[in-house]
Amino acid sequence: MFWRSVVVKLWFTILLFFSFVLITLTILLLQFFENFHEAEAEEELMQAANKVSNIVEAHPDRNLITSTIEQVMDPSKRVVIIFNEDDYWISSSEDEQLESIDVDWFYSNEDFMKVLNHEDSIHKKTQPPNSSNELLIVGQPLEGEQGAVFVYESLTIVKETTSQTTTLIFLAAGIAIVLTTFFAFFLSTRITAPLIKMRKAALELAKGEFHTKVPILTKDEIGELAIAFNRMGRQLKYHIQALNQEKEQLASILSSMADGVITLSRNGEMIVTNPPADRFLDFMSYENGEKETQTIPGELKTTLDQVISTEKEVMKEITLQGRSFVVIMSPLYDQVYIRGAVAVIRDMTEERQLDKLRKDFIANVSHELRTPISMFQGYSEAIVDDVAESKQEKNELAQIIYDESLRMGRLVNDLLDLARMEAGHIQLNVHEVELEPFLNKVLNKFKGIADEKQVSIQPNFHFEDQVVQFDSDRIEQVLTNLIDNAIRHNSENGVVEITVQSTEDHLQFSVKDSGGGIPEEDLPFVFERFYKGDKSRAKKKGSSGTGLGLAIAKNIVEAHKGVIDVHSKQNEGTSFIFFLPKNIKL
Repeated sequence: MFWRSVVVKLWFTILLFFSFVLITLTILLLQFFENFHEAEAEEELMQAANKVSNIVEAHPDRNLITSTIEQVMDPSKRVVIIFNEDDYWISSSEDEQLESIDVDWFYSNEDFMKVLNHEDSIHKKTQPPNSSNELLIVGQPLEGEQGAVFVYESLTIVKETTSQTTTLIFLAAGIAIVLTTFFAFFLSTRITAPLIKMRKAALELAKGEFHTKVPILTKDEIGELAIAFNRMGRQLKYHIQALNQEKEQLASILSSMADGVITLSRNGEMIVTNPPADRFLDFMSYENGEKETQTIPGELKTTLDQVISTEKEVMKEITLQGRSFVVIMSPLYDQVYIRGAVAVIRDMTEERQLDKLRKDFIANVSHELRTPISMFQGYSEAIVDDVAESKQEKNELAQIIYDESLRMGRLVNDLLDLARMEAGHIQLNVHEVELEPFLNKVLNKFKGIADEKQVSIQPNFHFEDQVVQFDSDRIEQVLTNLIDNAIRHNSENGVVEITVQSTEDHLQFSVKDSGGGIPEEDLPFVFERFYKGDKSRAKKKGSSGTGLGLAIAKNIVEAHKGVIDVHSKQNEGTSFIFFLPKNIKL
């Protein structure tokens, strides 16, 4: 974490750069001063050699020459004057480490022989035999005479001078590095302090705090960056608010649409759905016996594959639970690449059944009224024509006519009630109801008919609220109709399960039987007028209903702002489910 810091990286970069420059400069200075001191020493020795050569040429007296040289020469150096191999003079020196050199060594060296032969002067670093001391020697031929002058000194003196200079250079370099360290750290903190604040502000922006602003401390590029960052935060806040508004608007549009909409990814994952689409998927899951998943069912997956392969809109009709759905699926493009598809699902059941319902309504009313009218006519003629001779027979015929008139009256009253409900004229008497006694009262009415049909009624109650609000008479009418149908259309030794459970906002009522079920093609019509499971319309004992009960039940539930639905499979049974809100606002 320490080495990831911008401050450390910038500080280390500046320090490394200055250190590299200082080290390079130090090496060059050391090399320069070493060469400079050696050149100065050579120049000094050469001047001393010229001076000795001039003294030798100016004074013929050897004693005067040696005494003069001893006086004018630096005692740290030695002077060798060679007139010939046997005639030479070597000066003394205060430097104990500076040894006297044997003259024969000069004659054994080719470079020094050039000086002795008056061919050239020389300056040279060398180490005499049997000596550990390195010397700097210069040689100058004597003009006008045979021989040469050699002046030499120990390189230790030059190295000491160079060492002092090196010490000063390293001291200066160390001070420069220390100052550079503080300067680099100060500069890096000044530069990165606004960046650190921008980093904190960026993290706040990532958390959704769009009001965060970076203080503008300077007017340089970093200050301009802070201004741009603040402007970016304002623009980001504006655009995100606009996106949220568009998203909410789109969600509202999708929720309010009557048609189902499903947005699909390329691999079949559902991205967006609306309530009608969820209802369609529930139908499909129930039909296929599948659990709810995030991937689309097989039929829609096949349609999606067809859309992706053909890159064209595909329309398909699907029948589920007796309802007809038309699915129109179109490709969604990401520029030129198909990234998925959008499916629009329309429930066409009602439209396709309108004509059939109009025709069936006239036929059903005619049939329901014709039967009692025919019986009125036939039995009344029997009485008028004295076919029934005895009083008992006439009373039996009159009783049949009376029963049929009651049946016709119930039919007419149900039609009138249904017409008033569908016109919105139903009046509800909503009041507080103790739920458990109410349910027990309803179930007790069916003990006799259930025992007669050998059907078992199984209550299954799960609710926390003991007191709820609804119109008890109307809801009793709904439950009576559903339970009566479940018993009458059940098989012997069958089961009718009545389930009541509460959720946070609703009460759920379910009446499930184990009978033969409702054919799939009849499911869309169970809540229509005059629907009967007995297609032959043959009158059976205990099954002479008007066919209006479920239509009335639906209107009562919807008047309570509730929803009623049916699920059925042949030879498995039928389930009627309706929901009532806990807080009914009429």
